Amino acid sequence: MSIGSLFPRLRLNLSDEDPLSLGSLDIKDVLRELEKEETRIVIRVEEARFGKHVTIIQGLPKDEMNKVVKELKHKLATGGTVKDGVIILQGDQRERAKEQLLKMGYVASRLEIQ
Repeated sequence: MSIGSLFPRLRLNLSDEDPLSLGSLDIKDVLRELEKEETRIVIRVEEARFGKHVTIIQGLPKDEMNKVVKELKHKLATGGTVKDGVIILQGDQRERAKEQLLKMGYVASRLEIQ
């Protein structure tokens, strides 16, 4: 099994002569991809003030939260923030947030909707 088949989202520049060579791939990219596949993410809805609902996403790596919330806010056309290590989105966005996280490369078996 090649590294390219393990990480299809990474654009690998591998040579046939040296199968252990990662080409121009940075080890940080490999670790980030592994972390996405191993992360358990929980998506749930809570009732906020005045009967409004908010979607809570927890379990994402702290260094990726700002990038993920920015992407989710843009794609879902809703407001949101990062607070106390969780992402908070306005409204019930569970299914739509799951779809977007899958498109970002997170594994479906590691996403849990409550």
